[in-house]
Amino acid sequence: MESELRRREGDLDYAWPMRLPAGDTELVQIMDAALADAARRAGTWLACRPGCTQCCHGAFAINALDVARLQAGMRALHADDFEKAKAIEQRAKAWIAEFGPGFPGDATTGVLGTSDEEQARFEEFANDAACPALDLATGLCDVYTWRPMTCRVFGPPVRMGEGEALGCCELCFVGASEEEIAAREMGVPHELEQRLVDETGDARETVVAFALLLEA
Repeated sequence: MESELRRREGDLDYAWPMRLPAGDTELVQIMDAALADAARRAGTWLACRPGCTQCCHGAFAINALDVARLQAGMRALHADDFEKAKAIEQRAKAWIAEFGPGFPGDATTGVLGTSDEEQARFEEFANDAACPALDLATGLCDVYTWRPMTCRVFGPPVRMGEGEALGCCELCFVGASEEEIAAREMGVPHELEQRLVDETGDARETVVAFALLLEA
């Protein structure tokens, strides 16, 4: 189908949206501006620096919009820095080989399961694993420009889920009061993101490793 990118790597077979919605550019611009503003207001409370990899360990769910953005990034890297792209793919394949047997979903498609049992298993899945996008030698994300939304909001205080609680990286705002943290909240355009996810026509979720592998 035109709306899907089908890829085969050995016994792996994934299918995800190929096209990145045009509105994603606006979403990324909004998020970059929000992060810059949050960082300015946070000052030294914000511990995030190049080489800090606290947020680069542990599996987390990404949506079809994140997948499409990562794949756009991988296509760009294949054209501009082929060796880096291949290194990322090798790390992704190694990640899947190591953690695939315990994947709480379909390890041949990369689709996370939605049952209560599978979601409970995901809570403990690959919690200490380095993201395959992370270059351990430099401590930098090799797909930083195209990173998922979860990565874009990690660090500053953001609203968690549909609740009112603020959450932030445990390395940030150490010793800050609740009032000081609340004053530095980072706004997140959830409605815009959801609209773009809906545009992909795909409600499934996966993890970064599966999204990094393009068609051979």
